[in-house]
Amino acid sequence: MSTPLLSISDLSILLPDGADRCNAVAEVALTLHSGETVCIVGESGSGKSLTARAIMGLLPAPHVRVGSGVIDFGGEDLTKVDYERLRNIRGSEISMIFQEPMTALNPVMTIGDQIDEIFRFHVSMPSEERQKRALGLLEDVNLPDPSRIMAAYPHELSGGQRQRSMIAMALALGPKILIADEPTTALDVTTQAQILRLIKDMQRRLGTGVLFITHDFGVVADIADRVIVMQEGLIVESGTSTQVLNKPKHKYTKSLIAAIPRLKPRKARKRSKEVVVETSVLHKSFGGERSFFGFGKKAHAVDAVSDVNIELRKGETLGVVGESGSGKSTLARCIIRLIDSDTGMVKLNGVDITSLKRNEMRQHRKFIQMVFQDPFASLNPRSKVGDIISQGPMLQGIEKTKAHQRARELLDVVGLDSKAFDRFPHEFSGGQRQRIGIARALALDPDILVADEPVSALDVSIQAQILDLLDQIRKEMDLSMLFITHDLRVAAQVCDFVAVMQKGHVVEVGATNKLFTQPQHEYTKSLLDAVPGKEWHFA
Repeated sequence: MSTPLLSISDLSILLPDGADRCNAVAEVALTLHSGETVCIVGESGSGKSLTARAIMGLLPAPHVRVGSGVIDFGGEDLTKVDYERLRNIRGSEISMIFQEPMTALNPVMTIGDQIDEIFRFHVSMPSEERQKRALGLLEDVNLPDPSRIMAAYPHELSGGQRQRSMIAMALALGPKILIADEPTTALDVTTQAQILRLIKDMQRRLGTGVLFITHDFGVVADIADRVIVMQEGLIVESGTSTQVLNKPKHKYTKSLIAAIPRLKPRKARKRSKEVVVETSVLHKSFGGERSFFGFGKKAHAVDAVSDVNIELRKGETLGVVGESGSGKSTLARCIIRLIDSDTGMVKLNGVDITSLKRNEMRQHRKFIQMVFQDPFASLNPRSKVGDIISQGPMLQGIEKTKAHQRARELLDVVGLDSKAFDRFPHEFSGGQRQRIGIARALALDPDILVADEPVSALDVSIQAQILDLLDQIRKEMDLSMLFITHDLRVAAQVCDFVAVMQKGHVVEVGATNKLFTQPQHEYTKSLLDAVPGKEWHFA
């Protein structure tokens, strides 16, 4: 076998005093060859991202540092080279794509200036040639109107455009190794498929070795040559993708694979005749005339929700799926009246709530509650958990003692210890915070739950627990649920019916088992075709 591009042996990364364990990573060993894709999988805290950052010399020193081991790149031990040598290696020989481009890109520099900076640091090249090369890179990553992208700041681009821009920067100097740290986690399925295809095309063209960090086994099934599974800083299993995915040996690997939602839709149940939520020609747009103290320019209005007609019946879960920007979350916020629609009607238990005044709406809000995508952002960091859960009932006139008693009961319902009542949100993990968000939503005994991407930010095993919890609660409390998601595997697992949204319009609605097996609209077919690992037969 050829000499590997990268060879790591006995790598240990130390955590600061007071951490829950001494080593973030212990005795990690791996190799990466030219043209090969090695995927490192594991849950949050497994050490996969720190391993990648150690290769790049980007550990958050002095608190986290390499304790021992060798990272051999072309005969050099990257743990021992000086800062200037590392700077020369970064970008030119080893490049990295970060998970969240919005935070990794410089917010006060245009995309063109950021690509130009790479060329200016590493190569001697005239300005005109640098600009030509930058435009070519943006074309290579299939960005439309690359001249506009060059002049744009990161906040002016979509998530997929920012990620493509970062890939262009990573490929600028034709690196030997590309490290991709969860590059598709926050992207919808079609954009994700495009990014993965882009990386594979680049790899075939340049022979680059790719170290791909992910928790998505569907992605692993699509791109990996070899797989490394990490748990709490240790490699617990490694092998070819066929070996690990189809014949896993370690119980942790088996548990991760077992937790992945299958694309096999749930069986249809008999529908209730009682409609609890109904929208009629609902419309919501953003933009239009904008000005600043009378000065400004006209902007085109964007129809986020356009003439949407859906209904949710008692006891069922209706999924709303689509890409980012399709209008899913805007629809949910219009239904619960966190924002007001422009025209159309929303009926809640037969009452049109679109024209209700604030005090009238407060009385109806107890019937419909929301579980938000980001539990940390939606929970008051200065309030204790018990007060967060009790706030809704107290605003509805329930006395404090009873509201607190109900909060303690709900903590038990969602699987949290009663001690959580007196703790703050930051003291909990992401999955635990989402359980708190669910408890808060249940505090008023609603008829309807609106869940907006409630598991998109969670590890696969925690995701499975939250989905099981929501389904259990729906059955036991006879709830109806509107479930917003871009993950078709999740929709297949939890939804009885699905509405597919594209550019503000509902293009198809149907029973999940029929829509997933016999899609009618071309957009629905394209979403299903883009699901990663759909041909993979689970172990």
